[in-house]
Amino acid sequence: MSMIEVRHLYKSFEQKGSTVEALRDVSLQIGAGDIYGIIGMSGAGKSTLVRCLNFLERPTGGEVLIEGKSLADLTEKQLRAQRSDIAMIFQHFNLLMQKNVIDNICFPMHIQGKKDAKAKERALELLRMVGLEEKATAYPAQLSGGQKQRVAIARALASDPKILLCDEATSALDPQTTASILSLLKDINRRLGITIVIITHQMSVIREICSHVAIIERGELAEQGLVEDIFNHPRSRAARELILKDRPEGSWEGNRSGWDGDGRQAERIAGGRKLRIVFSENSAFEPVIANMVLKFGTPVNILRADTKNVGGFAKGEMILGLPSDETLADEMEQYLKEKGLEIEEVTEDVDE
Repeated sequence: MSMIEVRHLYKSFEQKGSTVEALRDVSLQIGAGDIYGIIGMSGAGKSTLVRCLNFLERPTGGEVLIEGKSLADLTEKQLRAQRSDIAMIFQHFNLLMQKNVIDNICFPMHIQGKKDAKAKERALELLRMVGLEEKATAYPAQLSGGQKQRVAIARALASDPKILLCDEATSALDPQTTASILSLLKDINRRLGITIVIITHQMSVIREICSHVAIIERGELAEQGLVEDIFNHPRSRAARELILKDRPEGSWEGNRSGWDGDGRQAERIAGGRKLRIVFSENSAFEPVIANMVLKFGTPVNILRADTKNVGGFAKGEMILGLPSDETLADEMEQYLKEKGLEIEEVTEDVDE
């Protein structure tokens, strides 16, 4: 049984006399203990989707089931009880500024009726888990962004949830702090077995932490599956666009002049076919591109090359510009396939 199942979900809003469809026929399954990513550009509907998962937004149509129970069938009292199993953290932390760190973490436990001594004992355990025990008496204004998010995570865990929803939880953080928060979330998932749903517009976050991903575009599910499969073989335009825009630090951008500086060769390459290549473990040890150039006696243009972490494994990625001669380009593409490379044709502009 899935921990979370979404069946044919619709959500619309009335706005200035017109109906806006935020979600249309979205269906997905999230397994217990998964780290599941939901990604899309701004306005795609991903935040609306995550708020439907705990019925902070009631869907217009369709179902949301948690461990097989439809949230629509619950009374308000039952729904409040169910929400204690579904914690949430946000981009801007939502801490109580007038309370110190320990009191922020104790707050949901006090609402549940837990005695103060027991609540503080549990809060200190959670602070140790997120690496902030020494900040127990500090106030949010005295903390960095990363520290605030760690407190928010500790507070979310105070109710012992089965599900943790993270709505753009790293968007306000710098890359180094983002990496540390994602590492913490992976550790929490491993130690506690909590199902984590990550809402983000950053493919780098999905690559780093998620096992599965759903791509939302204009309120619809464009694609879903294993992160590695979608990285290797994106089927939808939305997936390809997100992957192409995912440029980690250290990536290398080429130019359109070709390798040999020959203007005539550059003209042959300009406007030709562009291929995205993913290097597998077997192909990474052979200079495939250099050998291809030698074999066909024609340069290719490396528009981009970098290495990305996908599920804890390094994946080499390169975007090549092939010659405009279609016969030659076909032969080169076939050569690359015979060498065991994962290939996707690129139609989007890679220079944005």
